[in-house]
Amino acid sequence: MIVLDQKNRIFTLHTQNTTYQMKADQYNVLLHTYYGSRIDGFDLSALIQYGDRSFTPNPSEAGSNRNYSLDVMPQEYSTCGVGDFRLPSIELELANGSHTADMRYEGFRLEKGKYAMEGLPGFYSNEDETETLVITLKDAAAQVDMELYYSVFEDYDLITRTVRVVNQGTEEIRLCRCASLCLDFLRTDMDFITFNACHLMERCMDRGALRSGIQSVGSVRGISSHQHNPFVILCDRGADEDTGICYGAMLLYSGNFEAAVECSQYENSRLVMGIHPYHFCWTLEAGQAFTAPEAAMICSPDGFGQMSRQYHKAIRRHLLRDPYTGRRKPVLVNNWEATYFDFTADRLADIAREAAALGIELFVMDDGWFGSRNNDNCSLGDWQVNLDKLPGGLEALVSRIKNMGMKFGIWMEPEMVNEDSDLYRAHPDWALQVPGRAPSRGRGQLVLDFSRKDVRDHIYDQMKKVLSCVEISYLKWDMNRSLTDVWSVTLPARRQGEVYHRYVLGIYDLLERLHRDYPHILIEGCCGGGGRFDGGMLYYTPQIWCSDDTDAVDRLRIQYGTSFCYPVCTMGAHVSAVPNEQNGRVTPLKTRGITAMSGAFGYEMDLGKCTAEEKMEIRRQVESYKIYYDLLHDGDYYRLSSPFQDGIYTAWEHVSANRREALVSVVYDRNGAAPLFGTLRLKGLDPAFQYQINRTDSFYSGEILMKAGYPLPQMKGDYSAVQIYLRASE
Repeated sequence: MIVLDQKNRIFTLHTQNTTYQMKADQYNVLLHTYYGSRIDGFDLSALIQYGDRSFTPNPSEAGSNRNYSLDVMPQEYSTCGVGDFRLPSIELELANGSHTADMRYEGFRLEKGKYAMEGLPGFYSNEDETETLVITLKDAAAQVDMELYYSVFEDYDLITRTVRVVNQGTEEIRLCRCASLCLDFLRTDMDFITFNACHLMERCMDRGALRSGIQSVGSVRGISSHQHNPFVILCDRGADEDTGICYGAMLLYSGNFEAAVECSQYENSRLVMGIHPYHFCWTLEAGQAFTAPEAAMICSPDGFGQMSRQYHKAIRRHLLRDPYTGRRKPVLVNNWEATYFDFTADRLADIAREAAALGIELFVMDDGWFGSRNNDNCSLGDWQVNLDKLPGGLEALVSRIKNMGMKFGIWMEPEMVNEDSDLYRAHPDWALQVPGRAPSRGRGQLVLDFSRKDVRDHIYDQMKKVLSCVEISYLKWDMNRSLTDVWSVTLPARRQGEVYHRYVLGIYDLLERLHRDYPHILIEGCCGGGGRFDGGMLYYTPQIWCSDDTDAVDRLRIQYGTSFCYPVCTMGAHVSAVPNEQNGRVTPLKTRGITAMSGAFGYEMDLGKCTAEEKMEIRRQVESYKIYYDLLHDGDYYRLSSPFQDGIYTAWEHVSANRREALVSVVYDRNGAAPLFGTLRLKGLDPAFQYQINRTDSFYSGEILMKAGYPLPQMKGDYSAVQIYLRASE
């Protein structure tokens, strides 16, 4: 709900549990007055105090009033070069060479429904589900207008926002920074939580207290990256899963980003989030506009758990465009770890036959099916079937797979090219390369210049021939290196700062074409696993390969961190063989299945090498996943313990919306000779319900399970696991 006080120029955005407020003051500065637990009917600008501060300049309009300075005011969108020395949200380079932006309130409008952004991903809604507030700011001297967009998803405590900058003058200007989100707080006693690490260990939670100066995470790799995720949290120092106020901020963007927090000299803090200013400079000719990527904020007064569940619901219902919405996704098997590049049609058919007998429904053919691809160093860009490996082409193979009762999926890496390829030999200038420099390679490949429409068109024409020749249900879109040598032959020198962003827009363009032309195909995003796991990609690829690390114990940490923002249904998670390829660890097959079930479930192994006992276990896992699918993918998710803290187990829980069903998963750590007894307190149940445990004669009340707990069984061996199914009695 959006409440307007036009007389006092106060704008209040209410969600179910929170309030966000801003006010245009006497000098037309748009102040940020409050964001937190819901408060009705107040002008919260009274919280802002004024005083004469040394070395804090005063704007011209303030005259001799030294008590007013932009350097200490909480602003809705921070300025640059006019007296606020903290983190700027915008930086302009004007025709006269100055780098100044002074945006003042000009007006507003209220709209039904959610704003739209051409060429960029964003949350969506029906007209009656959201309201949008648009506030116009203006820099009169620079002749630049800015529109701040806010859409309110009341039921989810979600506020989305973006920024549109318009050059209203007659001369060219350059946009050197344009953040999507600015949040000012009249406090610094908060923690900053980020999700970091590296390839094979993505999105590990990192929490630390705010300190003086600037703390930041970001990426200049051309992708959102394995190293840092474009989702951050600010929270009370004592906030935990169930208590304390926390602020989540997600950027729906798949390229270079920055999330920075500055604690100022007077115990105020500011979060600025958006496209990373590194090598970003966007030219705006007269009349042209630039739109920043969308940011999505959720404030939870009741800890991390509530924030996560609100993000999960909002993403599932208003961001994903999933062809399987309302129905179960198939369980898949991928041949990569079973065969790598060394396969034939008969070998693939054998894997599919074994999988079909175990209840698996989708066979995915991974890398190595095209060109002369027998290793990493050739054929990327040549998307034609290798008839030596697949006699009769895809038609013959897919016919065999379909006759087994299975669907068919395929792997492609559209953004990449090998120098040993027909495409590169014909068009070497289509790769990102700096003139006069030898290019750097990653995984033996170069990056195609997807900022160019002709390059995208050529790749898409090849993809269409593949995707249209047979019935394909699933596409794994991979991307296996970061961007280097970022320079485009199609742009003049002064516009090379646009290439990184134009590249991302090009990816979105091609994915949108796929969504339009093949709405029935489920696209799974992949970037060396989780290197591009962000809200922007989820708009186009409703699930993403969570990590190339498939070890069940490592995945506990990866999936735990990912869950703070992103729902289970978006996490590609597979059971793989042991010893694990990445770390050599041996974990029980049951444990690998339980861990992978908290994701988009499948297998990444040679099923023909499984014993009869292992095949029985796989069949049980597949059947269980199908039974619990709705609970796993649509239920409320509760983190019951952290895999980053020393403990005898890691536990999590899925609870149905009506609280009548729950599935608890527990993975134990290394076992000892005298293992500790564990009692697990559950969450999200109805205290008045009696819950049957694992369809036995054992019953516990919801009150007991949540307040006193459930006694966990003693387990033998390292890394054992158990699932506990609860159903309320009638």
